[in-house]
Amino acid sequence: MNLPDHLLDILCCPVSHEPLLPLSRAKLKILNEHIAAGEMVYVDNEPVEAELTGALITRDSKVIYPIEDGIPVLLSERGIGTTQLKEPL
Repeated sequence: MNLPDHLLDILCCPVSHEPLLPLSRAKLKILNEHIAAGEMVYVDNEPVEAELTGALITRDSKVIYPIEDGIPVLLSERGIGTTQLKEPL
């Protein structure tokens, strides 16, 4: 999922205010493998059930936000903490 550069320049994490970057295809694939295995939950502890087609990650690589239908979902409770992963993204 490609977002225009001018949009990426202004998007940030709603909690930490860290800038957001597109999650690479390789990292998205790893994340989706963990989602398929039922290993990922959102910040609000709801399971991440659907594979992501795109995502943004904070510059410090701590939180991932899904992109749904081309729209970044920047709700604090819909962040996915990367500390759940065995290997860093």
